[in-house]
Amino acid sequence: MVFFRLQHLLKMKPLKYIAFFCLFLIVIVSIAPGKRTNKRDSYFRKQPAKSESAANPYYIIISKKKYELRVYDDKGWYATYPCVFGSNDFRDKYMAGDKRTPEGNFKVIVKRNSSKWKYELLLNYPNPESYKKFDERKAEGLIPRNAQIGGGIAIHATRPQEEWTVDYYQNWTDGCVSLKYSEAADLYSYIPVGTPVTIEK
Repeated sequence: MVFFRLQHLLKMKPLKYIAFFCLFLIVIVSIAPGKRTNKRDSYFRKQPAKSESAANPYYIIISKKKYELRVYDDKGWYATYPCVFGSNDFRDKYMAGDKRTPEGNFKVIVKRNSSKWKYELLLNYPNPESYKKFDERKAEGLIPRNAQIGGGIAIHATRPQEEWTVDYYQNWTDGCVSLKYSEAADLYSYIPVGTPVTIEK
């Protein structure tokens, strides 16, 4: 039967053979799995798994030296976003006004729309860990006795027209972590209040 069909195909006129071949290609392409064309494919798992748990599956690790914000879920790595910070001095935050990004373990406590950059995830800085380090440094004379610890540290977007600051590693914030406007919108869309955040060198 197969031999007969092959003979039949070989006897077909060229135009009919070409039409048959094109039809075959169309069928193959239609059943093949689609490929994402999102320009951020390099930042994301191809098929991110959604957790079936009602609990928040996400946690965030931010590396100051790598200029990266990485998201993990209960399946492992989920996404990576390039980011920038406050001062070019990558030491831990000591006090209000030093423009450094604090290090330690935090969590998202508020999601809000900022009038400046819209997408903002406020962190619980200062927390007890932050106060402990602050008091120790003050006792050691590393910071002035009248210094304040500061606050208002968040993960937020750049302004829409200033995404280039992330591309060129321009640390411009007062100590916050800043993502490109479009990518901050993506992060904001699925990260809930309560998400743990670790900021490291």
